[in-house]
Amino acid sequence: MYDIVGKRRWYFLFSALVTIPGLIFIALGGLKPTVDFTGGTVWQVHFADQPSPSSVEAALVQLGYPEATVSEIANGYLQIRTRPIDLLQAATPAPVPSFVATPSPGVASASAAASATPVPTPSPTPAPSGTPAASPAASPGAVAGTSGTPFDTLQAELVKRFGAADTASVTTVGPIIGSDLIRSSAILIIIGELFILAYLWIRFGFRYGTAAIVALLHDVIVVVGTFAMLGFFFGLEFDALFVTALLTIIGFSVHDTIVVFDRIRENRIRHAGEPFGAIVNHSILQTLGRSISTSLTVIVTLTALLLLGPATIRTFTLALLIGVISGTYSSIFNASQILVAWYEWDANRKSRAPGTGRRQVRPLSR
Repeated sequence: MYDIVGKRRWYFLFSALVTIPGLIFIALGGLKPTVDFTGGTVWQVHFADQPSPSSVEAALVQLGYPEATVSEIANGYLQIRTRPIDLLQAATPAPVPSFVATPSPGVASASAAASATPVPTPSPTPAPSGTPAASPAASPGAVAGTSGTPFDTLQAELVKRFGAADTASVTTVGPIIGSDLIRSSAILIIIGELFILAYLWIRFGFRYGTAAIVALLHDVIVVVGTFAMLGFFFGLEFDALFVTALLTIIGFSVHDTIVVFDRIRENRIRHAGEPFGAIVNHSILQTLGRSISTSLTVIVTLTALLLLGPATIRTFTLALLIGVISGTYSSIFNASQILVAWYEWDANRKSRAPGTGRRQVRPLSR
């Protein structure tokens, strides 16, 4: 029988090599959130003159957007990221009605409106010389001069400099919405872990629940740390779907761990008297095939979705793929091994304690 438990130190070393670099890059600020969390406007556009990102950034600085960043994406498109820019036109006052209702004598007020006679409005008086004439309001999607929305104004100025613009997408998120999303995401993750911890404590006991939560934190750190490294080196950003992926990873990891723990509990009754490490090793071998088969089906599906799926869910798919691989590993090689190390440490502590039958050597008196 293959001894998996006996090599647990190598598993712990491998987990440390995977998680510590991720924690370092998280501390270095490698995580790159999208406007879903930070607030701002992201505009993906293709200009006819195909300017460089640096020239567009210089133009944005002149137009009053010094914080803007421009990066090149696929097919010659540029991604412009600035502070929040209003995409909606300001509300205009309602037009003045062109007729006045004149009720007839003795007619009820309810029928007065129905018998209203239109009164022609006087022609506008010409404006004095030197006064600009009023222009009609621009349509919401207009791109002309300084009319329309602030975004229309910015787009018009850039079109003058770099040619016609082909917009792929434009998204604006306010800073208040972004901060609320960060707070609600953190609350969701913390509440999810607390409920899982409470369930495992009730179902299996304190040690089992704590070992499962440590393995779960390992998976979260692996995913977040990987995105921190990818963000640091390649500028990869994560969006609101990343939180959904983390919650899914938490559930998947704990689900696989519960299967192993349940088999350990059954084998402790069937193989009473055997060392705890041997029971855990036997339980892992019994559930190993099931865990790997279940994970492989999910991994194959996620890999196909990552390679062939739409770009809008690529970040979500990548996070799930990393989390499923890490969750399968931690359920077998971390959670169960932490249990064995904890039981052996407790047994050694009790054996060294006074009054356990071990002969105590009294020091010689001087």
